[in-house]
Amino acid sequence: MFEALTRLFQKPEAALSIHDPKLAVAALLVHLAAVDGQMKDEERKAIKVALQSHYEMDEASVERLVREAALRDAEAVDFYKFTSALSSLDSADRLEIVRMMWQVVFADKNNHELEDNMVWRIAELIGVSARDRTMLRRQISKSGPQAAG
Repeated sequence: MFEALTRLFQKPEAALSIHDPKLAVAALLVHLAAVDGQMKDEERKAIKVALQSHYEMDEASVERLVREAALRDAEAVDFYKFTSALSSLDSADRLEIVRMMWQVVFADKNNHELEDNMVWRIAELIGVSARDRTMLRRQISKSGPQAAG
């Protein structure tokens, strides 16, 4: 019984900080996938593929990251806590985040106006230009969600 209580009050082994770019990106992608009212299987898969590819993570690690991201997203009142961790990344990383977002948007072959609006707001908050955001949107919409850059 003592062991069970000890485990209950111990911190998780690898708790991620919201300032970790991987967690921040994952939380934004999770929110984006559900912003139109429901997260479809295609969007869930696109999130996992994007994170695995960009961060070179194995499937189990991505599953844990997405679960943690969903919890953090549910607690969030705005995007600032996520975007503040990302705005200091270099330009190529910030562009890749917007690319991943478009991959999630177009995973279900449907672009809802709320998804479009969210990508626009996040891109602005992390310092990706309207020109680059639009170029990435066009590129992903034509080539499909699995397009790599």
